[in-house]
Amino acid sequence: MNLDAIDLRILQELQNDGSLSNVELAKRVHLSPSPCLNRVRALQADGVINRYVALANPAALGLDLNVFISISLKSQNKEALAAFEQRISEHDEVMECYLMTGDSDYLIRVAVANIGALEHFILEQLTPIPGIEKIRSAFALKQVRYKTALPLPPPKK
Repeated sequence: MNLDAIDLRILQELQNDGSLSNVELAKRVHLSPSPCLNRVRALQADGVINRYVALANPAALGLDLNVFISISLKSQNKEALAAFEQRISEHDEVMECYLMTGDSDYLIRVAVANIGALEHFILEQLTPIPGIEKIRSAFALKQVRYKTALPLPPPKK
């Protein structure tokens, strides 16, 4: 899909505040509501906009610990990777999971309340997953930057 300057402004506004009404969004991008809604629907239909979410404050929910865990598997065959991915996706604490290159097979980020909750997650939920060889954890001491808005390309001419 070729995104023009108006599409990109719509995306920028919605990435900043997905709860905008169509009327408010139209005002911000200098369109009337009907064409604005048509563009938003086209962006959704083309898969540019996946979904709308509310971003909760982890500290307000008592989730004060962000931990990055690298996981190496005993085997890297297709079946072992698929089995791990299916099992790790079952845990609400897992916020992100990436298949990596290099020394570890996966990098996950978990959000937990405290060190006890992390210990429970690792011992009771992570280590029982078949095929795990090595687990290493790193704690986030301070969040320097967190954003959800993707960088947008320049408009097509």
